[in-house]
Amino acid sequence: MARSINRLSARTVAAASQKGLFADGGGLYLQVGPSGNKSWLFRFTLNGRAREMGLGPIHTVSLAAARIQAEKCRRLLHQKIDPIAARDAERARLQIEASDSVTFKQCAERYIAAHERGWRNAKHAKQWTSTLNTYAYPVLGNLPVRGIDTGTVLRVLEPIWQTKTETATRVRGRIEAVLDWASARGYRNGDNPARWRGHLDKLLPSRSKIRKVVHHAALPYDELGAFMRDLRSRDSVAARGLEFQILTAARSGEVIGARWQEVDLIKKVWTVPAERMKAGKEHRVPLSTAAVTLLKRLKGDAKPADHVFPGANEDRPLSNMAFLQLLKRMNREDLTAHGFRSTFRDWAAELTSFPREVAEMALAHTIEDKVEAAYRRGDLFEKRRQLMEAWARHCATAAAKGKVVPIGRAQTKAAVA
Repeated sequence: MARSINRLSARTVAAASQKGLFADGGGLYLQVGPSGNKSWLFRFTLNGRAREMGLGPIHTVSLAAARIQAEKCRRLLHQKIDPIAARDAERARLQIEASDSVTFKQCAERYIAAHERGWRNAKHAKQWTSTLNTYAYPVLGNLPVRGIDTGTVLRVLEPIWQTKTETATRVRGRIEAVLDWASARGYRNGDNPARWRGHLDKLLPSRSKIRKVVHHAALPYDELGAFMRDLRSRDSVAARGLEFQILTAARSGEVIGARWQEVDLIKKVWTVPAERMKAGKEHRVPLSTAAVTLLKRLKGDAKPADHVFPGANEDRPLSNMAFLQLLKRMNREDLTAHGFRSTFRDWAAELTSFPREVAEMALAHTIEDKVEAAYRRGDLFEKRRQLMEAWARHCATAAAKGKVVPIGRAQTKAAVA
């Protein structure tokens, strides 16, 4: 009489090659696919419904192991328990246990690794890591990300919210991003306890109520002529870099990172690549005659890839502190390099009749009005060229009060007066 169970042998399993199902008994089958791949299948009927449950491929699950699994399934069926549902529940339990062991720091590190290539520069990734290391990890780092609540987030933020408001705001945003990532990956459920609007804004005062925004120290535009004479008398790369920044109304990082391949002295254009712009978009800067003259004096036999304003090591640009140190040597610690952009903006508004949008485009400011941005196709380049020539003239003389310059004329009020 044929056996009703354990019908197959290891040799039979190894030799089977024809497509089909080969019964071992008790609901266990060897399944051979069209391409000869083999796996185990448990077939059963529960509540009048026929079901099939895969038990794994033979290269992973042996005949003996498959029989043990089939026996467990038969025992569950004897108790009227669906073995497929029982397996799914066990997997969910294990996933929850695994989630409970995933820490905030592990999630943060995986978030940074997943997003850093999309960030504009390596400095941004370092800032993320630095702020989380300093403020978030001491409190949240080793906590299971599933258990982080509003109270634990506030333990990070409250000690620094009043004294380091800007930093605390960035930390809050980064914690929120990491927790959102953890939720998307299934490591936590529920609302994000680091969310600001409609949540933390009810528990913490807004930045505007803690302190007023501190603007970068700026030189009054009618004092610029004297300052530029002092600056031009100084023979250093930092002095030429700051002079160029003032003439172009650019940001310090854009100037410090400039390379000769970005400069076209014939067309009098400096094209700053997107990765060095705050808005992440390429920006063309019209170069005034004064700016071109400055660059020609510096160029010499420089190669295209060379830095326009090299540091002590010519393979590296000036340091981020070079302009501040220069201002200190000039006994102008009351100023910042960035503040000269404000000087330019005040001068353009008060001493010229160039339209506001021309000055804003010269400063590479992002258009916040989405409707206006949608219709703004060009970059007002030729109008900006006239504006920058007028600015260079103002930088060369001690400006005095006078008439407003008509649009399109590269003169300042002082030139008209």
